[in-house]
Amino acid sequence: MWLHRSRGRVERKSLEGQGELLPTKDKLMPDSKQSVAPAEALTGSLRDYRELRGPDLIGRVDHFFRWQDLRRQHHLWPYSRSTEEAPGTLCGAREDTGERFTGINFGSQDYLSLASHPALKDAARAAIDEYGVHSAGSAAFLGNTKYSLALERMIADFLGMQHTVLYPTGWAAGFGVIKGLVRPGDHVVIDGLAHSCLQEGAAAATRNVHLHRHLDIDSARRHLMRIRAHDTENAILVVTESLFSMDSDTPDIAALQDLCREFQATLVIDVAHDLGNLGEDGRGHLGLQQMLGRVDIVMGSFSKTFASNGGFVACNSASVREYLKYYSAPQTFSNALSPVQSATVLKAFEIVTTDEGRALRNQLMANVRHLRGALDQAGFEVLGEPSAIVPVIMRAEGLARLVASQLPALGVVANLVEYPAVAKGSARFRFQVMANHSRKNIDDVVDRLRTAYHKAQVAFRAYQGPGATVDAGATASAGV
Repeated sequence: MWLHRSRGRVERKSLEGQGELLPTKDKLMPDSKQSVAPAEALTGSLRDYRELRGPDLIGRVDHFFRWQDLRRQHHLWPYSRSTEEAPGTLCGAREDTGERFTGINFGSQDYLSLASHPALKDAARAAIDEYGVHSAGSAAFLGNTKYSLALERMIADFLGMQHTVLYPTGWAAGFGVIKGLVRPGDHVVIDGLAHSCLQEGAAAATRNVHLHRHLDIDSARRHLMRIRAHDTENAILVVTESLFSMDSDTPDIAALQDLCREFQATLVIDVAHDLGNLGEDGRGHLGLQQMLGRVDIVMGSFSKTFASNGGFVACNSASVREYLKYYSAPQTFSNALSPVQSATVLKAFEIVTTDEGRALRNQLMANVRHLRGALDQAGFEVLGEPSAIVPVIMRAEGLARLVASQLPALGVVANLVEYPAVAKGSARFRFQVMANHSRKNIDDVVDRLRTAYHKAQVAFRAYQGPGATVDAGATASAGV
């Protein structure tokens, strides 16, 4: 989500009024780490440090570090972790302090469990034996390989498009397609919850950025009408996602494409989170909504389903393909995907199109439905529609941080998402499901999350009441 402007300091507010916390079933006491955590460790957000002031470019970031390190010291900074082994369903990991823990892994993005698939490892080894490990050049010069060219063709065919341009990351593809095509006089109409790469690309390209309400076609229409009422000379790019990664919901793609044609606009859609893993044939919401080959521009990432870094832009115009190659800076001025990456993703696409791929998708969706059902039974609020992304709402940021601090000791690897990545007062865990998760993995993680929530409630109550100085952030989860 958009990182908004703010002053470079943390505002203290009371926790009083954040809402009712549900009673715990057991008289669980907070551990010593939680009981001594200062209120400042439960306040503030990254937004507070985005807009910095002062002449000392280096020294002025100290305020952020002090706030971050306070959270770190009290086990309330659950970010920048590292894995100690392959990111499977069970995984050893380290906090950024170096502390090791092992847990059921719902934090990695490997939806079809292809990251350690024997066929992908064989493909990677064969590419190394043939090419070495490096592309040794940009795609604009000599960085292409037979694997990257085959991958371009595979993606175009898979999407029913004519052309593909590869990028070093999915973020680069989202940023690059917008910055490459949009000029300062043009307009971008974009879903208010679109990914950072899309919003940053829009902001870098033009000041004429119009945020429409999430999934609201009427809101998008109003923006387009206002733009065309006074500007018929410049272009409009409409930007959305096929599956939103924080809410697991999807737009009406056909309606958006029709809207673009009505107002002489161009639609770009990001398919990072559903391509390959959703739908009977793996074509995601483009396939489910019968929009294969019918969207102006499609971009996506390989890192969620296809077991590698990298991204792409697909289109039906040879002119657009060639223009992006030389005017989309992240593509033109970055080294091309390595032969190892291209060969790995190519093999992943091959598996996705087979009966094995269909079986993995069915297994993934069965796991998704079981997890959502178990969370619902435990009383947690789960957002969106069934997909590999399962957002579990905690609401209050302070409570969510305390829950996150409990999870490593309980043997859970999960990602906390808080403001400004999501709206204030809607902190959540984004559980990322894999095809290879077992029913026991799922049942255990729900039980452990419930235990963590109960313990966190006790600690969180200590910060509520008169004189408390912790962010007001809506209510706690309605769960457990």
